[in-house]
Amino acid sequence: MTTTTYSDTNTLVPAKTLSPKGPPKVRKLALMGLAGAVAIGLGGWTLKATVFAQPSETTDDAYVAGDVVAITSREAGTITALHADNTESVKRGQPLLDLDASTADANLAAAEAELGRSVREVRSRFARVDETEAEIVKATADLARAESDLARRKGAAAQGAVSGEEVDHAAETVRTAGAALALARSQHAEAEAAVQGAGMETNPDVQAAMTAVRRAAIVQNHMHLTAPEDGVVAERVVQLGQQVAPGAPLMAVVPLRHVWIDANFRETQLADLRVGQPATITSDAYGAHTVFHGKVLGLGAGSGNAFALLPPQNASGNWIKIVQRLPVRIGLDPNELDRRPLRIGLSVTVEVDTRDHSGPPVARAAPAAPFESEADQGAGPQVEAQIAKIIAENRGSEGRS
Repeated sequence: MTTTTYSDTNTLVPAKTLSPKGPPKVRKLALMGLAGAVAIGLGGWTLKATVFAQPSETTDDAYVAGDVVAITSREAGTITALHADNTESVKRGQPLLDLDASTADANLAAAEAELGRSVREVRSRFARVDETEAEIVKATADLARAESDLARRKGAAAQGAVSGEEVDHAAETVRTAGAALALARSQHAEAEAAVQGAGMETNPDVQAAMTAVRRAAIVQNHMHLTAPEDGVVAERVVQLGQQVAPGAPLMAVVPLRHVWIDANFRETQLADLRVGQPATITSDAYGAHTVFHGKVLGLGAGSGNAFALLPPQNASGNWIKIVQRLPVRIGLDPNELDRRPLRIGLSVTVEVDTRDHSGPPVARAAPAAPFESEADQGAGPQVEAQIAKIIAENRGSEGRS
């Protein structure tokens, strides 16, 4: 840096050049060292990313998916109680809502009464069999007595002790006794036909009445809806006092322990994807520091466009190739979901480790269902015990098994 000064004679005199403080070589070396360190770092990162990095495929076009268990009404009725609401956690078997059960209770009572009447009716049929057996014995004895009497009269008529008219009357008595015996046998056959080959519990009429009781108990059980699976209540649309029809959606239960990831990979990323490969998942909801672990369960059978309501029509002259995406299902660790549950629809980032190629490109067999609903318990042990009690009370001590 050069400056000028004025002398006493008003002439310009060059001043000394001022040098910047600090040695210039040190600053230059420092800048060169910094640039070198940056270059080495970039080079190392590039080398690691291209040479030493493990093979993997990554996509951020991925979302949490899961089952939505619909809670619907099987019978028509009026909502009388709500035991759960949106965002609330429920356990399997926990009450969700109640419908008015007055009609169902009355129908069950009528079915139980009809069962008792049927048992008594069948009991009387068994008694009728015993009665006709006694009538056969009586008719057989009457016929034997009439035949003996006829034989005596015929012997006496040969000796002239009785008239022929008395013999004719004795013969008529024999014919009448024979007809009575035939009638008794016919009635016995009819009575046996009504109960033949079946006991009390296996009689068709009793079985029909038992079935009616079970059906009424099932309808009564439908008046009280419970959670089919552990989860969180969502989409409650029903209100207290609302009249609902069979099949009407009332609410839903989402089992958050059984969610999975639908990761949409580009078709150019599918060459190395295999079923069973490990995957890591990060969610925006928990941040990059929280990592979920899972594995590839299967690859979709087609792209999203293939299953769209209006599939694309590419047979045109202005066709432009667009890279398609295929949904890949990623299973998650239930224990991790217990600690940090994921909600359906959340966006996530998925990275699949593609080093292992031993797995199949598609699932060989359908996996077992993660959960299943319990069978209807309307005709369970309690109902069967009630049926047995009604039969025992109405069959009497003389009832047949």
